[in-house]
Amino acid sequence: MSSEGYHEPLEQLSAETRDFHRAITSIIEELEAIDWYNQRAQACADEALREILIHNRNEEVEHAMMGLEWLRRNHEIFRKNIETYIGTSEPITEIEDAANADAARKLAPSESRQRPTELGVGNLRKVKR
Repeated sequence: MSSEGYHEPLEQLSAETRDFHRAITSIIEELEAIDWYNQRAQACADEALREILIHNRNEEVEHAMMGLEWLRRNHEIFRKNIETYIGTSEPITEIEDAANADAARKLAPSESRQRPTELGVGNLRKVKR
């Protein structure tokens, strides 16, 4: 039951938060089903059954993407991250660095001067002796 995943009393959660939970729980369930069908298809010796399992797996992918699209449409942070990462061809681990560099360049000069360059805890690198 999806309510088992709630970490706070339901009466303290808004309808929006409960719907967000429902979407995420549904996506998790779809991803689990994709994995299960994929494993079953790979292990299956009967070709006709394998084709059915692959078909079922692909249907679950469609369901997961529908849930992800709902999150994109209804939650700004998902929208921004989907636009940043999904459908790109750059190395995935470099995308965040590029996005952060772009954001830093967009800062007004006065804002960038006001940002501290150190955390105030000193240099944490080991000093060569």
